[in-house]
Amino acid sequence: MALPGARARGWAAATKMAQTRRHAEGAKGSLSPAPPSPRAALYVHWPYCEKRCSYCNFNKYVPRGVEEAAMRSCLVTEAQTLLGLSGVRRVDSVFFGGGTPSLASPNTVAAVLEAVDQAAHLPADSEVTLEANPTSAPGSRLAAFGAAGINRLSIGLQSLDDKELQLLGRTHSASDALQTLAEARRLFPGRVSVDLMLGLPAQKSGPWLRQLQELLGYCDDHISLYQLTLERGTALFTQVQRGTLPAPDPEVAAEMYQEGRALLREAGFRQYEVSNFARNGALSTHNWTYWQCGQYLGVGPGAHGRFVPQGAGGHTREARIQTLEPDNWMKEARGSFGHGATYRRGDHSPALAAFCIPAEPMGRVWIKPGGEGLAGTGPVAAGSQGSSVFLGGSGCTRLSVADPPAPTPRGLAAESPLPWARGMTRCFCDPRTVPGGLWRPD
Repeated sequence: MALPGARARGWAAATKMAQTRRHAEGAKGSLSPAPPSPRAALYVHWPYCEKRCSYCNFNKYVPRGVEEAAMRSCLVTEAQTLLGLSGVRRVDSVFFGGGTPSLASPNTVAAVLEAVDQAAHLPADSEVTLEANPTSAPGSRLAAFGAAGINRLSIGLQSLDDKELQLLGRTHSASDALQTLAEARRLFPGRVSVDLMLGLPAQKSGPWLRQLQELLGYCDDHISLYQLTLERGTALFTQVQRGTLPAPDPEVAAEMYQEGRALLREAGFRQYEVSNFARNGALSTHNWTYWQCGQYLGVGPGAHGRFVPQGAGGHTREARIQTLEPDNWMKEARGSFGHGATYRRGDHSPALAAFCIPAEPMGRVWIKPGGEGLAGTGPVAAGSQGSSVFLGGSGCTRLSVADPPAPTPRGLAAESPLPWARGMTRCFCDPRTVPGGLWRPD
């Protein structure tokens, strides 16, 4: 599929030529710090899904019909507006998340990338990721996304057990997932990530570890392990609350996570943040920008962003949440300001405060001597239930998640509380969440 315009066609072709060089450079294992102010990552939120999964509380909608041309136009307008407001001159990564962005047309992806390249600069070797669900991403469609400029895929596999997939409300089977994964690896070798969930109701460690072992025979060089978070308003939360499903056992989940880490380490994967593991240098530079407290722009309904606006003296980072509901967001994007932002605030300590808030009002958080990380007091020491601790980043000193210095709690962060991380801090630094939701890194 051709891109709309010669400029975009040239950019998409150049990305193909740059992939081999970028992958080879990444294999050296270097993790560069966050880019300076004129550079940023960009997240694009596609808010629509075919159905809502039983565990999901993200900003997603199941419409009767989608006016894609209107959505495309507004995504382009808001991307151009926010790039202008931020003064960003170079975009190092673009991530299309959702929702289910593989339901969007490749033309929409191409139009947004062309707009980004025109408003700033999108180098040929920039990482451009698309989240894809197996049922909405046959091989021909994946190839069309590649022609539109996508060079990395994140596959929402979640489980290799059909009963678990049904419990999660997924529309694909394990066979569908593995077939999509094979097609993705053929089209994007070394550039495919898969998600696997742990800590489901009644899930046992042994069978889950066998799933992970099986997946290692199919997956590429990046894998994400996510612990299920029961969120109010979701079907799973209601079922557990009513007693029709058992509550997930946090001790079993902790065992899964630790054993899974060990299994991945043996397979040559390096853990570069709490949920993400990579080998052969295939870490997600987009995720790494978040964890390094780098600038990122959030485009689309409910997207989050944190950047220093032009005229702020290069010191005050602004936190933004774009208008949640798609129709209202489109009205605002078409308006005189060219964007929709429900919430904005200045942040005078972007390296820390922009990323962490107390999960428990009685606890407190501080930086350890030397800026090595975070710890807590009060209910933290008593083991009260809260959420996770974030370590690393500009001003916090980068740490290896796999090998934290004592006495830092092992694991460092989690999507929901594990026994060794209860009562610490909750991290709300990803544009893929809505207020009250938790970060789901790639």
